[in-house]
Amino acid sequence: MSEIPAKATGSTDPSDRARSQSAGDAAADAARHATGGTGLSGSGTGGSPSRTGLRDTGLGDAPGGDAMWQSSPPGSIYDYIKVASFSIGPDGLVDQWSLRAEQLFGIPAGRAVGMDPIEAFIDSDLREQGQRKMAEILDGREWTGVVPFRVPPGAADGDCGREGLAEVYVMPTRTEEGEKAAVCIVVDVRTLRSIETDLAASQAIFGQSPFGFLLIDPDLRVRRANQRFASLFGGTPDDHRGKDVHDYLPRPEAERVAATLRRVLETGDSITDMHVTGFLPGSDERRHWSINLYRVHSGSGRPIGIAWLGTDITARRAAAREAASARRNLALLNEAGARIGNSLDLETTARELLDVVVPGFCDLATVDLYQGLLAGDETPPGLADGSAELRRVAFASAVSDAPFIGSGPPVSVGAVHHFPFNSPCADALRTARPQLVPAEEGGLVQSTLAVPMVAHDTVVGIAQFARTKGSEPFGDRDRDLAVELAARAAVCIDNARLYRREHERALILQRSLLPPGDPVASGLDIACRYLPGNSSADRPSEVGGDWFDVIELPGHRTALVVGDVMGRGLRAAVAMGELRSAVRTLALLDLEPAEVLSALDEIARGLGAPGGVQQATRSARRPREADLLEVYLATCVYAVYDSVTRRCTFANAGHLPPVLVEPGEDALMLDVPPGMPLGVGGEPFEEVEVELPEGALLALYTDGLVESRDHPLDEGLQAFVGALTDPTRPLEDVCDHVLNTLDTHHGEDDIALLMARVQGLPADSVGDWTLPREPRSVGRAREYARGQLLSWDLEPLVDTTELLVSELVTNALRYGEGDIRLRLLLDRTLVCEVWDSGLVQPRRRRARDTDEGGRGLQLVGLLSAAWGSRRTPRGKTVWFELPLPDGETGLADPAEALLSLF
Repeated sequence: MSEIPAKATGSTDPSDRARSQSAGDAAADAARHATGGTGLSGSGTGGSPSRTGLRDTGLGDAPGGDAMWQSSPPGSIYDYIKVASFSIGPDGLVDQWSLRAEQLFGIPAGRAVGMDPIEAFIDSDLREQGQRKMAEILDGREWTGVVPFRVPPGAADGDCGREGLAEVYVMPTRTEEGEKAAVCIVVDVRTLRSIETDLAASQAIFGQSPFGFLLIDPDLRVRRANQRFASLFGGTPDDHRGKDVHDYLPRPEAERVAATLRRVLETGDSITDMHVTGFLPGSDERRHWSINLYRVHSGSGRPIGIAWLGTDITARRAAAREAASARRNLALLNEAGARIGNSLDLETTARELLDVVVPGFCDLATVDLYQGLLAGDETPPGLADGSAELRRVAFASAVSDAPFIGSGPPVSVGAVHHFPFNSPCADALRTARPQLVPAEEGGLVQSTLAVPMVAHDTVVGIAQFARTKGSEPFGDRDRDLAVELAARAAVCIDNARLYRREHERALILQRSLLPPGDPVASGLDIACRYLPGNSSADRPSEVGGDWFDVIELPGHRTALVVGDVMGRGLRAAVAMGELRSAVRTLALLDLEPAEVLSALDEIARGLGAPGGVQQATRSARRPREADLLEVYLATCVYAVYDSVTRRCTFANAGHLPPVLVEPGEDALMLDVPPGMPLGVGGEPFEEVEVELPEGALLALYTDGLVESRDHPLDEGLQAFVGALTDPTRPLEDVCDHVLNTLDTHHGEDDIALLMARVQGLPADSVGDWTLPREPRSVGRAREYARGQLLSWDLEPLVDTTELLVSELVTNALRYGEGDIRLRLLLDRTLVCEVWDSGLVQPRRRRARDTDEGGRGLQLVGLLSAAWGSRRTPRGKTVWFELPLPDGETGLADPAEALLSLF
């Protein structure tokens, strides 16, 4: 507030009182009256100024019309503008100098008093005019004008020589002695113009701002609002004066904002980007605002309120939610691509889908697949009306103890069910389009999507996604995402279905190529196991080329075969089938084990050649030929066991060695030369003959039993040998013990295990005689045969056996060489063998009606169940086999057989 020198007193001039009151108006109206000028300019008047300025600056009317001064509170306009006062004595010199004058001009009172203001502050070219104005003032006239000034020497540091522009209001007064004097009120014009500019800028910002602007007083009530705020909340800006935040926001939000306002007012800490939620008048749409708050101070630094700047961010929040939803959906799709379809198993793929969507996309989810698809039907789409049987294969919930979703009774995992014809799920299956399932009244679920799982234009099942109450309902974007997730899972499920179908077909093919049922052999107790490879996470398993076989040979001998075609898949299974068929064919020729493997080696080499074995042989003769033939390699061990002598002959083509466990002894691996795998060619195979004691256990196997990624071959072989600790147990139990002891669940390769316990033919079941090469040996052979059969209580076979023995011995005498050996073997059938040293094999031919001979072998073929011949190291053996009489199988009548020859 400006200071009036104490020495200045009221004038006796009638206008002095009004002039005195105008001192306050000079400060209040300075911004309004400030003008620019290069010289002294002003106006002299004897009239009274307006009384409005007195009222604005705190100068009021006292009772009786006497004016009195009142102190303006801090924060008034005097804190912002520079107003000073000084008085001029009758001599025209300064006789009073206020503190504000010291601050404005930088001249202390001690130096200013006694100075001529015209000489001290006015430029020389304006002094003459200034002196005339001073004379007028001292003559009793008021004067108001804008005066340029310059601070004289001797001022405070930095102020000397400073130029300025001041608006001066000079009021005549009288001294105590009655002499004329003057009081001068001085206002810094540049400060006024700066304030004017600031006020204009502030008004522009406040009035033209596109943001809601409030000025809140210390009582947390609106002091001023801009037009933008009023346009949102209705009314004019003046209508919002006196309101508080409870008039605009819901109660909880208003309490939070009010507490924040109080904190800003108390601490002075500004608040940036505070999010506030509320509603506009007449609208139910939830709006969001970003609020910035800061404390406002007066010119003296006293807090006078809070500035509120608000921005509507509803659209930005919606866009952010959309962007977040898009990012979440994209992340969900990426996760689905990484996690769904890692397994070629239908149920596992369905569970992988639910692992992705719960809880990231929904709270509960189920997957139902067509029962026909799971059963392996060729076409799985089910009935056209969408009510075919389905099986629930997976369920997931993020809510504890949540019920199974869907209308009707609960469906457990694994249960077969169907949807009613008019249900949304049936409609989704029927139309292949997603459907929204209405929520049950009072239930936990708020929103459910039924999405058909479509792969290659085929509906394979349906997935249901549900959100519980309190979650956001499904929208269009969620629907599209659910369709995409279900489609990806459906493609993987369809691939798993195709793989399962092909895998089952390959298994059927492979199992059809293995011995059906439990093999039976003479003099051996047989047990076998075959385990196909299982599916793994990193590589889906295919059928392999492992096989085993038990082949009955003439003379109560048995061929035991175990092999493994290298590679996997249908080609390996087919190659295995061809090799197994070739083995059985070669075994029926009664070749030696080494010869069988040599022939198999040629056949394996021909499997990869278009022209078969001959083409492969020609290619081998042309090693530099450009075309490359497909190579099939296989390992195989072939053993022939004779139940009469209990001797077993082995030949090995690159396979793992057989394991033998003798009674009372530890298991050991037989030293059988491995040889080269089948298909390599060029190397002969060696044979090893081993006599097996009664009760011994022989084990043949493939590498899948003893080798895996986690267990090397040597470790697996030792574990297998160690598992054969009690060979006296039943063979089935021994097989189960081996499989349970070893790591057979790795699923990396097929496993074939063939175990045989030696039970030699008893001595009293063998009849063996040597006959000299003379005609009488025929009759003697019949006698030996009759006597042996009667001792075995096989009288029904006597006549037939005598007739056939007579034919074979006669042929040996006529076409053979050396001594003749007759042997009868009794086991499950009766076998008769005639040995001689001749190398010529008998060949049956059809005799003409006029021929006297040539019907002996025809007779043997008619009366026996089987017959044949085989080479031996010292000649040949001709044999026939007769079934034992069991009351059901009738024997051929020799007389009718003889008559049928003619």
